[in-house]
Amino acid sequence: MIPMVSAVLPLADSVEFPEDVYSQVVTRAVERASPSVVNIEVLRRAGGRGRSRGSGSGFVLAPDGFVITNSHVVHGAGEIEVALLDGRRVPATLIGDDPDTDLAIIRIDASDLVAATLGDSSDIKPGQLAIALGNPYGLQATVTVGVVSALGRSLRSQSGRLMDNIIQTDAALNPGNSGGPLVDSHGRVIGVNTAMIPWGQGICFAIAINTAKYVAGLLIRNGKVSRGYVGVAGADLEIPPHLRRLHELTQRRGVLVHSVEPGSPADRAGIREGDLLISLGDAPIDGVDELHKLLTENRIGVETKITLIRRNERLVRTVVPRELQPIASN
Repeated sequence: MIPMVSAVLPLADSVEFPEDVYSQVVTRAVERASPSVVNIEVLRRAGGRGRSRGSGSGFVLAPDGFVITNSHVVHGAGEIEVALLDGRRVPATLIGDDPDTDLAIIRIDASDLVAATLGDSSDIKPGQLAIALGNPYGLQATVTVGVVSALGRSLRSQSGRLMDNIIQTDAALNPGNSGGPLVDSHGRVIGVNTAMIPWGQGICFAIAINTAKYVAGLLIRNGKVSRGYVGVAGADLEIPPHLRRLHELTQRRGVLVHSVEPGSPADRAGIREGDLLISLGDAPIDGVDELHKLLTENRIGVETKITLIRRNERLVRTVVPRELQPIASN
């Protein structure tokens, strides 16, 4: 007869499991990014003697008090108050507002501010980790995690203009997340959370941080953004190697035109959907952000050569940018 051997297993709570790598990456990224995240509360006049309150998120750009958020969070605000992670509450001043990119800069007077570390949104890829920080429904210091679902989306801002090069993510966003950072696995900001599709699941959007850096600089310096306008919506595209060789191009990227607004300067210049824009004047266009930077107020009303590739043919057209007129948001 074979003797029975009883095995005694250790109790589950006495077994030590090493923390999984995924959790370590997320928690470290949050620890690095969260000290710069703020909660923004806004008081608006709602007509007559009534007032309405709103809230959103933002993050510190510089230790001297500049904070970036969404335009729709602070647009038309009568009073703005910022709550810091350490519990301090301080009033804020609106420095600049750009509804066309849904970005705004406010400033607070507070000591010991921690500035966010900004990444490079041109380096991100679909599938990589994306972490959203903010204050949905006023619940401070909330973290949601997902991936970068897609790049190069277009999204219509509340001003009515299309915003290009938008990041799509499935990191959950809710009302109050607007203006908070979307960060990578190192805690570097890659986007500014801006919108979600209420009837969808896991479809949320963020403004690329490279766009935000450029716009923030103009808002801090001038309080507004004056820009030229040509009337195309597009996305960054890696130029195929055979086209680079054929046309002896040193740049690696251009802007693929998704649509052309009827009657716009681009339409009048003969630019079509599917064209690949590669230069404006003598300057290469290596992405949507670069095209925005090139369309300065100095080009408004000035005939400018724009070079493009249509199929395999290199073409030059003349475009006359006009001033982008702000549209009042509701």
